[in-house]
Amino acid sequence: MSIISLIIKREFIAKVRNKSFVVMTFLSPLLFVAIAVFIGYLSTMKAETKRIAIHDETGFFAADFLKENKKGAEFKYLNLSEIDVKALKDSITKENFSGLIVIPKTNKTKDLESKIEFISNNSPSISFIEGTQKIIGTKITKLNLEEAKLDTLKIQKAQSEVNIHLVKASGEESLKGLNEIKIAIGGAFGYLIMMFIIIYGNMVMRSVIEEKTNRIVEIIISSVKPFQLMIGKIVGTSLAGILQFIIWAIIGLGLMFAASTFFGVNVGPTARISPELMQSAQHEFSGTAQMYITELWNLPIASIIIGFVIYFIGGYFLYSSFYAAIGAAVDNQTDSQQFLLPILMPLILSVYIGFFTVVNDPHGTVAVVFSMIPLTSPIVMLMRIPFGVPWWQIAISVSLLFAAFFLVVWFAAKIYRVGILMYGKKPTWKELYKWLKY
Repeated sequence: MSIISLIIKREFIAKVRNKSFVVMTFLSPLLFVAIAVFIGYLSTMKAETKRIAIHDETGFFAADFLKENKKGAEFKYLNLSEIDVKALKDSITKENFSGLIVIPKTNKTKDLESKIEFISNNSPSISFIEGTQKIIGTKITKLNLEEAKLDTLKIQKAQSEVNIHLVKASGEESLKGLNEIKIAIGGAFGYLIMMFIIIYGNMVMRSVIEEKTNRIVEIIISSVKPFQLMIGKIVGTSLAGILQFIIWAIIGLGLMFAASTFFGVNVGPTARISPELMQSAQHEFSGTAQMYITELWNLPIASIIIGFVIYFIGGYFLYSSFYAAIGAAVDNQTDSQQFLLPILMPLILSVYIGFFTVVNDPHGTVAVVFSMIPLTSPIVMLMRIPFGVPWWQIAISVSLLFAAFFLVVWFAAKIYRVGILMYGKKPTWKELYKWLKY
C-alpha cells in the first residue's frame, strides 16, 4: 500500500502542477458563464421578419393570414392577375419577398387541400410550413362545415378541453410534468458522471502513453508492479479531478454570492427574511407552484446524492481501467481510436435509454435491466433513483458494478502488464486476447 500511495501522490502532484490543469480549473467557470450569458443574449434576439406575399383568388384567407403578422412573418395580401403573379415570382428572385403563397380559385373548397402552392428560393422552416398549413386547414374546415349547412358556433361550443387531475393512491394530488423534472435531475447527475469518465479517463490514457513514449515507465516498472502502477494512476488522476470539481463548486458559490450582493439580494444560510417579504412571496406563488416545490422536497434527495457518489466512484474506476489498458497497448492517441469506440458506446447507449425509456417507464423491464448492467448502471440507475427505486435493486446494481470493476481491473492488468513495455507495433484485437491468456 505504501508503494501505491507514492504512485497516487506522484500522479496527483503531476496533474495539479500541470499548467493546462491550473489554467482550465480557473478559466472553465468563466467560459461557462460567458457561454451562458451569450446564449441568453441570443435567445433575446428577435428573428428576422419574413415578408410573404399572398395571392388569394378565393378571397377567403386574407383576414386569417393578417392576424399572424406579429409572429415572425409579415403577410401582404395581393390581388393579382396571372401576368402579375409571374412578375411577383421574379421579384422573389430579387428578394423583395421571402415567398409567395398562391391560392387558386376552385369550385369546391375541398380541392384547395392539394392545389395551394408556396413559392420561394429557399426551403422554408418546418414551423413556418406547419403554421401556414394550420391557418389554411382551420379555414377550409370552417368553410366545409358551412357548405354542409352545419352551425359552426354550436360545434365550437360542443368542443371540450379535458383536464385530467392526477391523484396518488394515498389520496394526495399529483402534478403534471413531474416526471420530466425528475429525469432532468437524474440526467444532470448522469451527465456529470459521463463527462468525468470521458475527460479524466482520457487523461489516464494520455499519462500512460506519455510514459511509454518517454521510456520513463521502464525505470518505474523496475521498482513497482504493473498492477500497482495502474491502480495508482487511476486513483491519483481521479483525486485531481475531484479537486478540480471542488474548486469549480467554490468558484460557483463565490460568483453566486457576488452576484446576489451586486443585485442587492441577501442569500445563504445566514439570510433572514422579513415576515412582510415572506407574506408577499406566499401571495406571489400560486398553489400549483407551492405543490411543485413540495414535491421536489419530497424527492429522495439523500438517495440521489449518496447514489451519485457511489456510482461516480464505481463508474469512473471501471472505465478508467479500460482507458489505462488501452494506453498501455498503443503508442499514440491515433492508434487508440479503434479501441475507444467500444468503450464509449455503452455510455452513449445509457444516455439514450435514460432519456427515451426511463422517463416513460422508470420501473419497466428495459430500465431495470440496464440499471443492473455495470457498463450502463452509473447513468441509468441515477436517472431512476428520483422516481423511487427499491433498496434491493440499488444493492444488486452497486454490487454488480464493483464486482465488474474488480474483474475488469484483473483483465486490464494483464493487458497493462504486457503492453506497457511494447513499442512500435499496433496491437490487434486478436493479440489483446492472447495477452489476456498469458
